[in-house]
Amino acid sequence: MPEISRMSYEQARDALVETVARLESGRTDLETSVALWERGEALAAHCTAALDRAEARLRRPGAGSSQDETETETD
Repeated sequence: MPEISRMSYEQARDALVETVARLESGRTDLETSVALWERGEALAAHCTAALDRAEARLRRPGAGSSQDETETETD
């Protein structure tokens, strides 16, 4: 398993979905369930942080304006 901090948002989201499915299956012992829960918490935190960073970028003044895109294309 790749280290969570090195995962992209999409990788972490997919791993979180898989982790939740394993937990919901009820086919794991207590120790494995606790480990899965902890991994799920870490994956969720990683995803939240990535979304927060993306939102902060979008909230910056001038982010996403057509003028910024035009300046980039003509530079």
